[in-house]
Amino acid sequence: MSRQLEVREVLQRIVSSARALLGAQYAALGVPDDNDGFAQFVVDGVSDEQWRAIGPLPRQHGILAAMLHEANPQRLADLRQDPRFGGWPDAHPELGAFLGLPIVDGEEILGAIFLANEHDPAQGPPRAFTAEDERLLRILAAHAAIALTNARLYERSRELTLVGERARIAHELHDAVSQKLFSLRLTAQAAAALVTRDPDRARAELAQVSRLAAEAADELRGVVVELRPAALDEDGLLPTLQSHVEVLDRAHAADVSFRHDRVGALPPAQEEAVLRVAQEALHNALRHSGATGVRVELLAAGGRRVRLRVADDGRGFEPEQVRRAGRHLGLVSMRDRASGVGGSLRIESFPGRGTVVELEVPGG
Repeated sequence: MSRQLEVREVLQRIVSSARALLGAQYAALGVPDDNDGFAQFVVDGVSDEQWRAIGPLPRQHGILAAMLHEANPQRLADLRQDPRFGGWPDAHPELGAFLGLPIVDGEEILGAIFLANEHDPAQGPPRAFTAEDERLLRILAAHAAIALTNARLYERSRELTLVGERARIAHELHDAVSQKLFSLRLTAQAAAALVTRDPDRARAELAQVSRLAAEAADELRGVVVELRPAALDEDGLLPTLQSHVEVLDRAHAADVSFRHDRVGALPPAQEEAVLRVAQEALHNALRHSGATGVRVELLAAGGRRVRLRVADDGRGFEPEQVRRAGRHLGLVSMRDRASGVGGSLRIESFPGRGTVVELEVPGG
């Protein structure tokens, strides 16, 4: 459980572990919300088809509410005989023997584990859960509280990272687009003043207005692309990176291409690091280097490692001089992302010879 970083994955691992540990037919775990319902509810032992047929998530009532509000275990020989039992939907499986335990962090109830039917009826008559079963579930719940708290902290850190990314983009919008629009306004005013006195110069100024407007539009399109949430959870790294490259290729004059090997799935943290480094490298190449071509590659590096390579044919730079001047072009951010997932970053550039950014991360 402690190896999982996503809250949903932690919940599913807790449920499947509890069911396997106690030999139960069904297991579930609910995380309460503030509206007498459940923010999340995961099950094990129920098929997807059965789960869809059951309908909406349960509310906090009966036995479920007892564990969430009183923090006491509930061990029942037959759930249906308890006076708090309020029934269930038609498609719900029949539950008999029941064991429930809250997951507690200090005085906060993070959720509750529910187990039913201590033995699969298909393999013989069901038995009631024992005191030893309850003891084992208490041990599991203590570990689950730690794992769930860690997962929540990890997701919170990701939210803060996203806030930081948006702040960075807002700063770039102010610095880049606002400057372009200010220049455009001054140039248009100059053209208006020259229309009658010097038509040729006025036409040159209007051509400059057109160029500045196009650059401002490119900047805005780039910002919109970066503000879109990465669809890593839904689509995975390869489709997300492919889509990002295709959008940038349409939005910018430079030719942006993507090539990849058949690489295996990466842990979520590694996938996010690869995507963010790719975005930062592409941002630098398209907005600062004057490149006419940018090539993005995602390659198998051996030993289940994956290598991202972003190469451009732009004007290049001297990395050490850039560092000393305090203009990092996101280099510090990229190095931090690499080290944060146990990876390595290499940047190769020289004035007039373009730039290559390579990130290598361990696989799953």
